Amino acid sequence: MTGVLLDTLLSLGMKLRDSQEQYCENHQFTYNGIFWDGSITYGGYSKMLVADTRYVVHVPEGLPMDAAAPLLCAGITVFTPFKDYNLLEGPSKKIGIVGLGGLGHLAVKFGKGFGHHVTVISTSPSKEAEAKVRLGADDFIVSTNSQQMQAGKRSLDFIIDTVSAEHSLGPILELLKVNGALTIVGAPAEPMGLPAFPMIFGKRSVRGSMIGSMKETQEMMNYCAEKNITCDIEVVKTDEINEALDRLARNDVRYRFLIDIAGAKTCIGA
Repeated sequence: MTGVLLDTLLSLGMKLRDSQEQYCENHQFTYNGIFWDGSITYGGYSKMLVADTRYVVHVPEGLPMDAAAPLLCAGITVFTPFKDYNLLEGPSKKIGIVGLGGLGHLAVKFGKGFGHHVTVISTSPSKEAEAKVRLGADDFIVSTNSQQMQAGKRSLDFIIDTVSAEHSLGPILELLKVNGALTIVGAPAEPMGLPAFPMIFGKRSVRGSMIGSMKETQEMMNYCAEKNITCDIEVVKTDEINEALDRLARNDVRYRFLIDIAGAKTCIGA
């Protein structure tokens, strides 16, 4: 047991030095996981938490706690691909965001904040005005409209796919320029279709990404404070959770529910 624990700590130490501790093989989930002593982890639902200083993030002054809470999950999930592809600064690129939900709307905000031309790709035509007027997206493509998809072929440098429902990547890959890249941050339960020809004939690449490191998370929070970027939220009380879950199943949320579990001072992202 001691040897296994030592190997785990050594592995985690190497990942920390590389700022990739989120990819440690023996990771420990803060919520709904099994801790080393066999107890269940409850995350923000816990009565108390003891944390190593390496895993604590400072919320900068000016960021509201409720609208900042989802940034620690959804925000860092879409921030990291921008950083991985050196898109935090530099010349403007054409960026595509697949899906306009909890992850997607933050990806649009980051993309515009970094100075890029942002196109939202969605199955819902009704979201076009929301994407452009409310969030500032430059273009909108309905992925079920073959004419719009054809018109958008080879127009994008980089795409972040935030959709958690089953879908094929082939048509999305066709939107990328030669040498374009697609990063998957959604997590569909079923396998995703990945045809070879759109990759071969466009020299395109596909990769996955999860949350960022603690260092990247703090960088993201600092950036959000500087640019006044927050998550669009709806706060619900504890006796409204079942109703919120029903609405969530109907995709009736813009864009994250926050559970107020202790009055106005404490909120948990859902």
